[in-house]
Amino acid sequence: MDTIFPACNTLEDNRFESIAEFKDCIGRGDEIEFEWKGVHFGMSGCQPKPEHRIMAYLWNQPDTEQYFDTPDDALEYIVAGDRLRDIITQIDVLSRAF
Repeated sequence: MDTIFPACNTLEDNRFESIAEFKDCIGRGDEIEFEWKGVHFGMSGCQPKPEHRIMAYLWNQPDTEQYFDTPDDALEYIVAGDRLRDIITQIDVLSRAF
């Protein structure tokens, strides 16, 4: 009997094509794992506290969380020296959980 493995997305499949796509994704509460300049990050939307709606952090580094009220605010997050808004269509999105 043959084993069937589910298809996995490539980095290109996961890549954000526009700022609007990112805003929709994070605004719906999705979780994103990504890399930029060799640095690993995470971001998730819709945190339990209304005043902390979106959380961004360095992967596996406690106490690096930063919180944002809106997707537009999250786009101001500094990612390895660059503003997320300026690089969102270029980052390597490792996973997107919907």
